[in-house]
Amino acid sequence: MITPIMINIAHSRGYQHVNRVRAVVAAVVLASAVAGCGSGGPADATRPADKPTAAKPSNGQAEAKNPSSGQAEAEKLAADPGTRYTTVAVPTMEGLVCDEGDGGFHFGSDLDMSVTGDDGLKEIEGDGQDVADEVSCFGSPRNVLRKGTMSASAPTFTARTHLYEDVPDPTASLNRIFDASMDLAKDYGRNLTGAPKTVTSSSLVVKCRQNVTDTFPMTTCLWANYGAAGVLDFFPFDDQYVPVDSAARLTQDFVAGALKK
Repeated sequence: MITPIMINIAHSRGYQHVNRVRAVVAAVVLASAVAGCGSGGPADATRPADKPTAAKPSNGQAEAKNPSSGQAEAEKLAADPGTRYTTVAVPTMEGLVCDEGDGGFHFGSDLDMSVTGDDGLKEIEGDGQDVADEVSCFGSPRNVLRKGTMSASAPTFTARTHLYEDVPDPTASLNRIFDASMDLAKDYGRNLTGAPKTVTSSSLVVKCRQNVTDTFPMTTCLWANYGAAGVLDFFPFDDQYVPVDSAARLTQDFVAGALKK
């Protein structure tokens, strides 16, 4: 049986990702599946090159060249600069309009992607609550998801960010968070496809994997640096996956704009 997808009219912020109660002020249930919905293959080549249209590659994403071989080398995470964060800003991103909250859209049955597996990291607290801000970014034209006779406007991606006092080893922490978060999502009904891919810059580690959620082809990226970690969940365009490389670049751009010293 296909899990229904729910369109939440109200913003939901600050909820816990395990054993939480979701308040739904008004919802539209898309109860029937569209033939071929989510049929786009997981390969990056299945996405049109012009979608999504947002964000230029960050400078930190460029691969270094080995002078002796001429081959590209993966960039390495630099030493901890000591930077920590106290708030998550709504970033300005080229081609996207971002705002706080879930953008009026979330999956039902705990299918929304969250950050878990970070129990060994101490979160920075704000106003008596852990800082785990949610931001959604929309492109133009709006992304429309269809199922049966129903349709709904969805963000290009939703993002959840956790701030910590210290992340001594971002790569190791990201691997734990990625595995725990993906395992939890799989338990709730997300079907993982393809293989995960890790992209490292001097300031950030990003790990992405494609998945199918309620028949929709999603691309999910989790990331970590020395003071924060988070997740971006990319909704499909034209029933096709957002390519992993594009999602990783957008993740890097989002983090650069959302984290303020």
